[in-house]
Amino acid sequence: MNGDRVILHSDLNGFYASVETMLDPSLKGKAVAVCGCAEDRHGIILAKSEKAKAAGVKTGMVNWQALKLCPELILLPPQYDQYLKYSKLTREIYQRYTDLVEPFGMDECWLDVTESRLLFGNGREIAEKIRKSVKEELGLTVSIGVSFTKVFAKLGSDMKKPDAITEISRKAYREKVWPLNVGEMIYCGRSTTAKLAKYGIITIGQLAQTDPKFLKQLLGVNGVALWRYANGADNSRVMHKSFVSPIKSIGHGVTCVTDLLNNDEVWRVILHLSQDVGHRLRLHELSARSVQISVRSCELHTQQFNIPLPYKTQIPSEIAQAAFRVFKERYSWDDKIRSLTVRATSLVPKDEPEQLSLFIDSMKRAGRERLWEAVEDLRSRFGKSSLTYAALLGDIKVPDDGRHKVKMPGLMYR
Repeated sequence: MNGDRVILHSDLNGFYASVETMLDPSLKGKAVAVCGCAEDRHGIILAKSEKAKAAGVKTGMVNWQALKLCPELILLPPQYDQYLKYSKLTREIYQRYTDLVEPFGMDECWLDVTESRLLFGNGREIAEKIRKSVKEELGLTVSIGVSFTKVFAKLGSDMKKPDAITEISRKAYREKVWPLNVGEMIYCGRSTTAKLAKYGIITIGQLAQTDPKFLKQLLGVNGVALWRYANGADNSRVMHKSFVSPIKSIGHGVTCVTDLLNNDEVWRVILHLSQDVGHRLRLHELSARSVQISVRSCELHTQQFNIPLPYKTQIPSEIAQAAFRVFKERYSWDDKIRSLTVRATSLVPKDEPEQLSLFIDSMKRAGRERLWEAVEDLRSRFGKSSLTYAALLGDIKVPDDGRHKVKMPGLMYR
């Protein structure tokens, strides 16, 4: 690849299902799927083994549909703590070769190994060492794409699965990449693919040969970005392993195990969610100046309501009270509620000075903040359930299987 960068994209194959099989060898070679609980309204396939995939089982498929296609399918509940553990162990293997390791969700990472070649060999050789190490040390398999851009490296990891390496060089990318459907490329989702198809742009090659001015008119700045990606002109860097993206908001949402039917049930879920939001604000030493609540009905209609705060805060009870107040003012209860999200917005540093109001008892607020510091200290030592509101004891219609710990793919840093 001469003077080009050498980028890897490593993707753990059927990650959840692979971890389950590794933990229980009796599942090896069988049709296995990790799925949500139908009783808790999360009855869809989250990951599947190769044998289940060959039978037609797909991620996102409803459990009963998967069983119809594959009657011998073994359905397993997710063990998120284990998945987080093995995700971390895999990244530690990547970091033997470079400190430029950028996660994309739990099971995918980009690696920039340009400066590692003198120590470890060329891109394919490094990818092979990683593939073998993950397999021998963790019992898992990865598919790795090797290329000169992040976008093409990701395409490469998708081309051949499982347990494979695919290289896309500058000389060969037109031959390998351009015949693919545009929907194979990152940030070219269903809506974008459908818009392009209306103008006869079906393949990545056709996208690459389209006038970028037309793409900008059709898709805005994303159209130009896609054109650059298709032409191998993506120069977005792989971020350092310690990089933390700027935080613009902090939120926590949940799909309830059954519909919420009244204000009391909504209040308890809001209070539950706000504790996590307040905890994370404290971890990042931030405070919120406003709160947003998203409400999704059982008919899958989503509404968002925002409310400014009279003063910046990271206290969970104040966040919850603001969210509940705007909910009562704005939600009409035309439908029962399926899911809720509480989000702290307009974030500022915790210690940023602010103008005090004559109408707020600042001494009382300072005491409340000290109280929550004590609560956080106790929870850090004895667990978050060691101290909680009485209102949150018993059934609050919130699932508790650890899914909130999972960070889903976000943005590719550019």
